[in-house]
Amino acid sequence: MQSIDVASLPKEASTVQVKSGHTMAWREIGEGKAVVFIHGSGLGASGHSNFKQNYPVIGQAGYRSIVPDLIGYGWSSKLSDVDYTLDLFSDTLLELLEENGVTKATLVGNSLGGAVALDIALKRPELVEKLVLMAPGGIEQREAYFAMSGILKMAQGSAKGVDRDGLQELLKLLVHDPRHITPDLVDERYEVLKTQSKDVFGRMRVPDLSPRLSEITAPILGFWGIQDAFCPHTGYIKILEACPNSRFVMHAACGHWVMVEYADEFNRTVLDFLAE
Repeated sequence: MQSIDVASLPKEASTVQVKSGHTMAWREIGEGKAVVFIHGSGLGASGHSNFKQNYPVIGQAGYRSIVPDLIGYGWSSKLSDVDYTLDLFSDTLLELLEENGVTKATLVGNSLGGAVALDIALKRPELVEKLVLMAPGGIEQREAYFAMSGILKMAQGSAKGVDRDGLQELLKLLVHDPRHITPDLVDERYEVLKTQSKDVFGRMRVPDLSPRLSEITAPILGFWGIQDAFCPHTGYIKILEACPNSRFVMHAACGHWVMVEYADEFNRTVLDFLAE
């Protein structure tokens, strides 16, 4: 296990050892009903780097914004010589929520985080009040994802290793407009990348949950960018067909990060959904 560098832990973040013995990190702002922001995969990913334009707005609007770093990412434990299964991601996040006294929450998940949100909704339906999904993973076979250009290039980069400039170029794959890949974002993610195990990418195991989507009863608000290079945008059809209490907002001129490229509209739409 890669040890956590406590000295480098952002002052806004906290850590706790959960029941499984792993260290989980998170940030939190606001009070009220819990809204949990679950980030996607990728080099140097963390909850804050995915949702820095979103969770403070939601927290200031009267909600308890909880922003975890999934196992293997951010400042949570980095495991080597293990398979990073969907169960590992979901179960350690559930342990963190239990530590924080969360018994009911809206889950906001992007990409891998969307798959984790769906998995938790299936495992613990009583916990999940609503779902907000941005191009969620876990609803296609592995081959469909690896046919996407963004995933192929990101996988190649993680396998051979990248420097800061290489990371910047790979992060541009996540957006339609490269101006969103700021120097601060690259620096933040590069610090995380230095501590990550290649197993978190090379040994990730996320099953296709689409056969079970009809079991989900929580209301779903979804987003997708038409220029998404990581998750086929046709995935929204699977969710709409299986989950009657669902709707999607589609964005032109948008890649994998709707919550970054259309942050203001995303925040307004989510707040309306939370208030319903």
